[in-house]
Amino acid sequence: MAADTRARVGPFKSLGTDRGGMEYAVARDGMVDSLEHELRGVVDPDPVGTAMRAVPRHEFVDADHRAYNDRSFEAYGTRVLAPSTAGALVQALAPDPGDDVLIVGAGVGYTAAVLAEIVGAEHVHAIDIARRVVWAARDNLRRAGYPGVLVDRRDGARGLPAYAPFDRILVEAAALDVPAALREQLASDGRLVMPLGAGEQRLATLDAGDEVREGEPVAFAPLLVEGEQGGVPARNRTAREDREHARKHAERRRGWELDWIDWD
Repeated sequence: MAADTRARVGPFKSLGTDRGGMEYAVARDGMVDSLEHELRGVVDPDPVGTAMRAVPRHEFVDADHRAYNDRSFEAYGTRVLAPSTAGALVQALAPDPGDDVLIVGAGVGYTAAVLAEIVGAEHVHAIDIARRVVWAARDNLRRAGYPGVLVDRRDGARGLPAYAPFDRILVEAAALDVPAALREQLASDGRLVMPLGAGEQRLATLDAGDEVREGEPVAFAPLLVEGEQGGVPARNRTAREDREHARKHAERRRGWELDWIDWD
């Protein structure tokens, strides 16, 4: 799978002869080597490590070679996960080739690209509540060689029912419980991975039909619902609406609430 994708990505076919490409490839291998090292054991060499070696992370993080440092970035009002975090999520998800995958919280598209290397781009569906993030993810994925990944603007808690059921669902945002819609959209033998909790979060795994299993502590932004995303203009009531609201409220008051009645 990885070899096919590399052949599809035009600028990266000649990594051995292009100095800039070679430097990125070396940096990428060093990044994945550290994640596979026995002292860390974040990802297994196959398939997650192989997939991460194939994805040009610098196309998703505007930071040149620093894109391959194990650190997070901020972009488009969202957090770009550190490679170790993204790798741990995909490792926990345990996708197989051909699995239909839903990613809730598309971010800049990097995790979607890693999953595309494993299951195939046409099997990856990513949604995000922020329109600006969706546009960025689409552009990044196209430029990196994964135009077949579907990215749409949706309320993550509602999932993507038109393409359900999904063999794997990955949620890159935290909630107190697994949203009911995502449970319903999980295939009968599927797996869902997401952070659960408020102040203290744990990475949870749900295999369809089983109880939620909580794992390592994590820290993710909360799963937003419609209207909470950044970039949504707030609509203030007009002065007329304020007067009408006050009048209707006054008319609803009864008995002792009416301060103009002389009860004595």
